[in-house]
Amino acid sequence: MNILVTGGCGFIGSNFIRQRLAAPGAAVRRMVNLDRLTYAGNPANVADCAKDSRYEFVRGDIADEALVGRLLARHAIAAIINFAAETHVDRSLDSPEPFGQTNVIGTLRLLNAARHYWAGLNAEKKNTFRFLQISTDEVYGTLMPNDPPFTEQTPFAPNSPYAASKAAGDHLVRAYGKSYGLPVLTINCSNNYGPFQFPEKLIPLTTLNALEGKPLPIYGDGEQVRDWLFVEDHATAINSVLVKGRVGEVYNVGGGNEPTNLEIVQRICALMEAKAPRPDGRSYAKQITFVADRPGHDRRYATDFSKLRSELGWTPVISLESGLAKTVDWYLTHRSWCDEITTQKYARQRLGTPV
Repeated sequence: MNILVTGGCGFIGSNFIRQRLAAPGAAVRRMVNLDRLTYAGNPANVADCAKDSRYEFVRGDIADEALVGRLLARHAIAAIINFAAETHVDRSLDSPEPFGQTNVIGTLRLLNAARHYWAGLNAEKKNTFRFLQISTDEVYGTLMPNDPPFTEQTPFAPNSPYAASKAAGDHLVRAYGKSYGLPVLTINCSNNYGPFQFPEKLIPLTTLNALEGKPLPIYGDGEQVRDWLFVEDHATAINSVLVKGRVGEVYNVGGGNEPTNLEIVQRICALMEAKAPRPDGRSYAKQITFVADRPGHDRRYATDFSKLRSELGWTPVISLESGLAKTVDWYLTHRSWCDEITTQKYARQRLGTPV
């Protein structure tokens, strides 16, 4: 299979590329990574892939239909996996327009290029072609404490410009499947964490701020609940859906756990105290700082992934305990990566718990 990955220099995309290229007997003949290299796209995330003859990086925009069309034809692409997205809720509140441009217009133009390419394939290749949209459980809105988890039938009710833009993109993917017959699939995943995550997100932000003696900001009362999914588990789920998923279907992916944001920060503090204690011997928890809540902050996410488990046999294998330990270890041993990101591309100047 020749695969076009969009946004492959970002967090989830780079982990997927690395996993698939390293998989024993992986049926990947060509892995083309198209990324515009916005603030969260980092070529260092896939630097180790450059020596693999199956891998090619192309700097470009998913909204460039001509470029996408050339790549599809040149590499005889059999599947597109669309990771390319603006993803940070706080940034969408400050400046919604880039989210509309990438997550809606970009997805639309990527679909256009895919449809025109797919229409020119022979019957066999048309039948095996796939367009896989990587999306979020935030399109479903928020849950009350006793509500059942989101299923694939949960109506969309996005509460942030980010979530609304992803919902719009997901609707376009569905429409291209229904209107044109394009073989589409969609994944709606819960909160990811793990190596190479951009340090505006909760877990890396907390880890790095702890090391630097900075406040560990918590929105509101810290009782917001999230379902945490280790990124390597997500990558295996993506491959399962790509290879075995039913065309036209949506699959939820989750980690099967629901800690509060405060609990996550407290767990990180405990890990840091065991792995990199403060010089003064004090607890990192002393740095926890409660700040004003985010506008429209969703209270709880929980994802029912029983469809994925029953149809495709996927289930997460990394527990939250082991995943957090792996993640903290990675950030502690990759300080140069963190320093390059934080000094050149991002200043962690805002208080708040990015999620």
